[in-house]
Amino acid sequence: MTPERFLQSLKRQGPAPAYLFLGAEPHQRGRCRRALMEAVLPEDERESGLTRYDLGESSIPAVIDDARSLSLFSARRLIIVSNAEAALPRQRGEESEEEAPAPAGMETLAAYMQDPSPGVVILFEATRFDFEGDDKKKLDRVRKLYAAVQETVELRRYSEQEARREAQALARAAGLRLEPSALEIMTEALSGDVARIAVEIEKLALYAGSRPVRSEDIVTLVPDARGATIFELVNAIGRGDRSRAMQVLDALCREGEYLPLALSFLSTQFRLALAARQAGLKSPSQVQTHFSRLGVPMWPSRAEQVFQTASRFSPRKMESALDAIFQTDRDLRGARPDDRIIMERFVLQLTA
Repeated sequence: MTPERFLQSLKRQGPAPAYLFLGAEPHQRGRCRRALMEAVLPEDERESGLTRYDLGESSIPAVIDDARSLSLFSARRLIIVSNAEAALPRQRGEESEEEAPAPAGMETLAAYMQDPSPGVVILFEATRFDFEGDDKKKLDRVRKLYAAVQETVELRRYSEQEARREAQALARAAGLRLEPSALEIMTEALSGDVARIAVEIEKLALYAGSRPVRSEDIVTLVPDARGATIFELVNAIGRGDRSRAMQVLDALCREGEYLPLALSFLSTQFRLALAARQAGLKSPSQVQTHFSRLGVPMWPSRAEQVFQTASRFSPRKMESALDAIFQTDRDLRGARPDDRIIMERFVLQLTA
């Protein structure tokens, strides 16, 4: 089931005897775990009613023995078992799909699930593997191993659109006003990792107070945001803001950005914007639809960036920018005194 269905089921029907959390996405896992803890244990019973195990150090029979034991301190109990994938039997050969027989502990778990202890909830967390690539087969093995646990929650990573929506919701909950460009930069800089986005939003809320958060704030405060400053460089050049463009270039240099790569991003941005301008596209949604039909990957934030660049530059200026990018790229790859000097000359040329 999805995390949303899990939360709805928890409200309607209360907690089940056992759950398996499957997947590497930490933000949803934390939210679901907190909801389960609140449903199982009142706040004044959490110290005595919560037990944790790690299957890298313990075993399934030890967990089940604990679940069968009566507690003198709490009538309700939550047992959280991390590293659940450690119970996987080893394959007999690297190229063989055959597995050794399941550990005897899984028979103990299956027997327990036929008659679980009242008031006790066991949560198995398998967080090492993801739902993509080779990890998917390993997750299927984990799911099969814990087949006795009927309630499985799949914690898949957020898509870019989902990450953006969740970031907006987190910002609203924190009373934080994020400018659209700042939201896009943060989402892209943190690769849609909502757990990290949530941490950064808490920091930004303390930093900004009641004022709106701008893209400059993201570049200043959010780690790994230097790649996102490239779009800020495009914006500054488009506004003819030489001072801001130089500040962004300085940030890229100080953070050790590989400048030919930054220039490659700028080239792609201008080429897409020029194509959008020539096609007469009037909105980000039109940009996304147009390029998607041509087979060019185009998500909403990227479409917004392309549209903004197309709006700020005339076709002639975009063509001049592409010529300047070509010359600058050639200079960066040849013998030169300093990459920064070449890039500064490039900025000066485009903001003249």
